[in-house]
Amino acid sequence: MRPCTRLLAVATDAGSSRPFRPAPMALLPPIPLYRRLLRSHRKRLGVEERMLGDMYIKAEFRAHRDVENPVQIIGFLTEWQLYAQMLEGDSWRGDKMDKAKIDKMSGMFSLDVFCLTVCLWEYRSADWPAVRAHAANQETRPARCI
Repeated sequence: MRPCTRLLAVATDAGSSRPFRPAPMALLPPIPLYRRLLRSHRKRLGVEERMLGDMYIKAEFRAHRDVENPVQIIGFLTEWQLYAQMLEGDSWRGDKMDKAKIDKMSGMFSLDVFCLTVCLWEYRSADWPAVRAHAANQETRPARCI
């Protein structure tokens, strides 16, 4: 029996105006995603990292509770779902933030990321009690720059 060339053919995007796109991932609804994130923190992070991360997740989900713009909702859920997948895969250790994402950030959010970075540097230099005391004074946002 001869092999049929039709069955051996492979689809390519050569010559097409639009290349193949990967299938979009299914987004989790907000509550299951929220639970998945907290569960991932509980399983994969240390006590101090988990405390800071849980505060941040809770504050962000609370701040985006009343958003009605579908584009913002999809972007919010997509980024948090990618974060959960990255955290569960352990590919995040030693990884750096993408420059394009940093450029898209609003001024206040980029300040939060910078302050979080400063807090992490202080944590690594064994000055964690000062950061923890300052974070305890913050109600809804993670620790600010000291």
